Amino acid sequence: MSPPVAPPGWSRWLVPPAALSVHLSIGQAYAWSVFKPPLESALGLSGTQSALPFQLGIVMLGLSAAFGGTLVERNGPRWAMTVALLCFSSGFLLSALGASLEQYWLIVLGYGFVGGIGLGIGYISPVSTLIKWFPDRPGMATGIAIMGFGGGALIASPWSAQMLESFGGDSSGIALAFLVHGLSYAVFMLLGVLLVRVPRHEKPVASGPSVLAGPQVSANRAVRTPQFWLLWLVLCMNVTAGIGILEKAAPMITDFFADTSTPVSVTAAAGFVALLSAANMAGRIGWSSTSDLIGRKNIYRLYLGVGALMYALIALFGDASKPLFILCALVILSFYGGGFATVPAYLKDLFGTYQVGAIHGRLLTAWSTAGVLGPLIVNWIADRQEEAGRHGASLYGLSFVIMIGLLVVGLVANELVRPVDPRHHVPAPEEAADVRRQQSESA
Repeated sequence: MSPPVAPPGWSRWLVPPAALSVHLSIGQAYAWSVFKPPLESALGLSGTQSALPFQLGIVMLGLSAAFGGTLVERNGPRWAMTVALLCFSSGFLLSALGASLEQYWLIVLGYGFVGGIGLGIGYISPVSTLIKWFPDRPGMATGIAIMGFGGGALIASPWSAQMLESFGGDSSGIALAFLVHGLSYAVFMLLGVLLVRVPRHEKPVASGPSVLAGPQVSANRAVRTPQFWLLWLVLCMNVTAGIGILEKAAPMITDFFADTSTPVSVTAAAGFVALLSAANMAGRIGWSSTSDLIGRKNIYRLYLGVGALMYALIALFGDASKPLFILCALVILSFYGGGFATVPAYLKDLFGTYQVGAIHGRLLTAWSTAGVLGPLIVNWIADRQEEAGRHGASLYGLSFVIMIGLLVVGLVANELVRPVDPRHHVPAPEEAADVRRQQSESA
């Protein structure tokens, strides 16, 4: 499938909506916690077991983005969005079959493995294209699209909760909810497939820096630099801290206030998940746009340093004040989302736009690691504390202390980031030849 080149006069502002149609769909992953309690009840699962589809989905997201990044750069965003549509929707259909047959391994295979491939390819599908359309405002451009991934649960969480209430929380009701998700998201993602375009290379798309201005580093050379691995560590620590709350959000807020005079209902817990999604989404556009003004290193200082402070406040005072708990969680999730939206621009600043999509794909293996670490830390410790007879907020105290330590590690890694040594830069003739090859393939 050849990348569709924009005709003369094509507005670059049509590209973010195409990206949003994909990212809002695959952002459903952040509403997984709504399915955890009914799955645990219907299939007799523990909290750690019910997290497995989500964890595997995030692992496959990172792996498919890493291995598919070069293919996305070569084949273009329309090819990538098509692959994402087929895998993500098929994952839901397999999960529906698994729930109907009460075969949990099919849900893990469908939602986690097949759907996770759709997550990864879909996530990186518009990033390189957006940076090339908006070389003057890369943080804002990627933030617009990637906020859709954070905001997907804002739609999916109440929608899923309503379906489970209407269809029932047993295995057949869960199966029907998965089926509706798979078919609906296929239609919505198709809009992005039809709308997306890549810019022509012969002239800049906007006043401002050229697409190929500044240092340019290939993906193969980038992974040999300390800057890549420091950013890998920064992203992994920030994501681990955020995903630890997000994956278990609904049961977590219920546990925190179960022994108080104002317990949290199932409906209110789903509303909390939606609020976290809104913060995740707002952080992606708000903080990433701010990074265009104050710089990427400074914005990550905010994410990691203030994020550690928010975790400390929850650990110390969260169970005494519901507003404080919610506020701190919202700030943490805004930083979590902002970190995702800012990292493509951080990569662009360090490595250029030459193969930024492929570099971004490789960096998302940090997300795979965090997708295992975050839920594993929170769920495993909570399960062990529950077995020891503890309950309420005490299920999570140790987890939050660990998250604070991880954020401090990320803060130190961010301070060590320096400009890439010129020996890693791609020679200008090689870069120009590659652009000419892309032009001829797109013609």
